[in-house]
Amino acid sequence: MSAQLSTRRRRGGLTLVFGLSILLLLAASTLSIYELATFSRREEQLPAGITVAGINVSGLQARDAVALWESAFAEPLTLFYSDINGSHPIRMHPDQLGWRISSEPMLADAQAFGEAEGGFWRRFLDHLLGNERILSSDVPLVASYQAYALDEYLRDIAARYDHPPSLAGYDLQTLTVFPGDSGYELNLESASAAIDSGLRSANARTIELPVDSIDRRQPTLQTLRELIIDFLDSEGFIYDGLTTVASVFVMDLLTGEEISILGDVSFSAASTIKAPIMIEYFRQLTADPSAEEAWLLANSLLCSNNASSNLLMEIMGANDIFTGIQRVTDTVQWIGARNTFITAPFFLGVEGQQLGSISPPATEPNAAFDTGADPFNQTTVEDMGTIFSLLYDCAEYGSGLASTFADGLVTQRECRQMLELTSANDLERLLQGGIPPAVRISHKNGWIFDTVGDAGVVYSPNGRHYVISVFLWEESEFQDYEKLWPLVEEISRATWNFFNPESALLRPREDLPPTAQECEGNYLPPGPEYVDLNDINGWRRR
Repeated sequence: MSAQLSTRRRRGGLTLVFGLSILLLLAASTLSIYELATFSRREEQLPAGITVAGINVSGLQARDAVALWESAFAEPLTLFYSDINGSHPIRMHPDQLGWRISSEPMLADAQAFGEAEGGFWRRFLDHLLGNERILSSDVPLVASYQAYALDEYLRDIAARYDHPPSLAGYDLQTLTVFPGDSGYELNLESASAAIDSGLRSANARTIELPVDSIDRRQPTLQTLRELIIDFLDSEGFIYDGLTTVASVFVMDLLTGEEISILGDVSFSAASTIKAPIMIEYFRQLTADPSAEEAWLLANSLLCSNNASSNLLMEIMGANDIFTGIQRVTDTVQWIGARNTFITAPFFLGVEGQQLGSISPPATEPNAAFDTGADPFNQTTVEDMGTIFSLLYDCAEYGSGLASTFADGLVTQRECRQMLELTSANDLERLLQGGIPPAVRISHKNGWIFDTVGDAGVVYSPNGRHYVISVFLWEESEFQDYEKLWPLVEEISRATWNFFNPESALLRPREDLPPTAQECEGNYLPPGPEYVDLNDINGWRRR
């Protein structure tokens, strides 16, 4: 009986252990299934530490993550255009540019990061063992917009807010020029880059648009041209009329820039042709001029003495004045003054003067204007400007006229002597009357009954030297000096003020003589022995 009892007890113990084991297995299975279910639900979420385009989407369901970043990047940008009037806010919605986010590849990349640590069961095992790793990765934004739409959007902003600089202007009362106001404009390239960066940022949605300041526009020679034309109009002198014509040529000798107002219209050259006569005389020289030759040149260029000019041409022609005239015309044509010539001697009105003429060269002046130019002696303001610019370049740099002739026929020293000689042309009117006293001007003037002209080089104290050539014509039997000469002087003053704003003449000079100062007894050296072509006014200091 005791043996049976022992057996029953052993069987009862085994049953209890077996049952307990079953319970433990069921508990373990249930726990495993629970953990598996929990892990599986968590696997549907994005891994911890994952950001998409800078937005934290850790632990979010896919649809919630997509909604989050799409909402963030749909927010409008606030642009600020700041100018002198303040800061102007502009709200720009991304969809105005056709903004589109490609969420599918971004989501796939985010989910792929979670699988980077192994397969499902490997990650589940790590989960059970507490070895789960927190990733730190950012998925870049994948988005696009229409570039042309952004370009148009920015151009519209520029059209509304940009303030371009104003043009330089002038004052007719003082004959001065002044710069325009400064301005500012949107930097389209930099603004486009800034907005592109803002569209791709979930946080930096406020953008200060890059606005560049633009310096004020300085007066140009075109400003001077407009001033001269407006001035002539204000004085009732129609510069391109049927009975009045004004031609003006100005060259900046520092930059080579120039303006020309009817610069190719032919005029009677009158005594301005004596500048080419001087050039041809120096071209033929093989030694320094003698005292008598220098005296002839001074009488011709300073006093506009026609007899001296004829004698110079006769000497150049080896006692044949017409050969000398031909050589002057050939030379002036050769150096580029294609509409300038002299074909006859200057008329002296004395008994026994040899008259006649040579054939004129082929010229092509502006056929739209007829100033009744002398058929034997013509020029244009462009030609006279060319002559003096060539003299200046030769004297200053050894180029210009010196380069035009081969074999050193005209030297730098000779060009300096020619400009030195013409700097003593101190008649105190015309171009000289429009610049301050004592400013150096090397020039040659001339006038007849209906035409007045003057051309030369003005040496500005500030170094901005310039060539100016002015011719005026008015159909008349007698020249109105009180009308035409002040016009030349005011054109000269306007040009002076342009090149010398720091010492501008705000009013016409009141110290000018009624007419041109007499040459003899004033600025003509008193005799041949006093003519020094290297220091033409040196005789005054003796």
